[in-house]
Amino acid sequence: MRASSIFDPALEQQDPIARRAYLGTRLRETVAWAHSRSPHVRRVFDKAGIGPRDVASLDDLTKIPITRKDDVPAMQAADPAFGGLLAVEPARLQRIFASPGPILDPQGEGDDFWRFRMALAAAGFRRGDIAINSASYHLTPLGFMLDNAARSLGCVVVPAGVGQTDVQVRVASALRATCYLGTPSFLYALVKRGREMGMPLPIEVAFVTAEMFPESLRAELEKDFGVRALQGYGTADQGCLAYECPEQGGMHLHPETIVEVLDLETRKPAVPGQPGEIVATIFDPAYPLLRFATGDIGTLAPPGTCACLRTAPKLAGLVGRVGDAVKVKGMFIRGAEIAKALEGFPAVARFQAVVTRDQHQDHLAYVVELAEGAAPEAGLSDRIADTLREAMKVRGEVRISPRGTLPEGSKRIDDRRTWR
Repeated sequence: MRASSIFDPALEQQDPIARRAYLGTRLRETVAWAHSRSPHVRRVFDKAGIGPRDVASLDDLTKIPITRKDDVPAMQAADPAFGGLLAVEPARLQRIFASPGPILDPQGEGDDFWRFRMALAAAGFRRGDIAINSASYHLTPLGFMLDNAARSLGCVVVPAGVGQTDVQVRVASALRATCYLGTPSFLYALVKRGREMGMPLPIEVAFVTAEMFPESLRAELEKDFGVRALQGYGTADQGCLAYECPEQGGMHLHPETIVEVLDLETRKPAVPGQPGEIVATIFDPAYPLLRFATGDIGTLAPPGTCACLRTAPKLAGLVGRVGDAVKVKGMFIRGAEIAKALEGFPAVARFQAVVTRDQHQDHLAYVVELAEGAAPEAGLSDRIADTLREAMKVRGEVRISPRGTLPEGSKRIDDRRTWR
């Protein structure tokens, strides 16, 4: 079994006192920079009646008001193009992405801008490995997030993107690709299809993200296909926030971020095992997001030492979402976005997105009710499906149902998946 390829003791083995001092210094520097360059940060600080000097250490972190990810689309619409969050001139960016929301996400300078290098190293990626990257390169940033990190380790990357399973099997087989990057569900589909095609894939290690990763799927990948898969957690806005080591048992918080798990009611730090919203602070000069509420609900693992020798606390896992959004096939869908996309169909009176899971694959269906007196036109379901796929970046089946199928007040998104 592969060991971690690169270990950074200066960051990954800090003792708690050194870690607090390091993060406090990075926070102080980032606050000063962001306040001088980011209009949003200045507005937030002014409204709270604080200045950069009021944030001198980690103890002062809670003085900074929270910025919510769910508010970013409206912020960017009111203050194009980045809602005042960008702290450098756009000409200094490498790329700009458009994630569902819609949210514009910048990529600043550096060969590992999103900090996934440590995560891939922990998973066992090594210089010279050929890695097939099945994450999307189209508008959303995940493909480049993982591509850049793998290249920074010296891996050779095959930018496969999403879909075309048979083609990816043939390419991975021909190149003897030993590593995989992408979602766990597509990894399963890929190795399973390879076996069906008589081309069992030589993939040894995988780094998976953007979806829940149930232990049943991990066990099946390792037992039936010989693939050791480790997972990481991050967002399109903030990059890598936590990652598994070979010991598993939770994901170590990235040593160059501040990650809080806050009680959903009191907004105070949640105790280990208690669900709370993940709020993260990153130190990037291009996009210095301070106390950014991700909308993800997670739990911290109990404190303790890890046999891998990494000392950062662990995120035990993710347990859901705050608000009107869920992740399907690695992409967020939001009730508000669905409603907006359906505005072009006056015959639609009510809808519900239903998310299920079978054989480790997500399935999305839209139950649509028509307005009173409206009759289903030929091809209406297909036109609605095409519009929603374009808006959500995820394919879904549309079912036109009789009036009364959806009760008054029913949820706009019904997530029926279970994770075991």
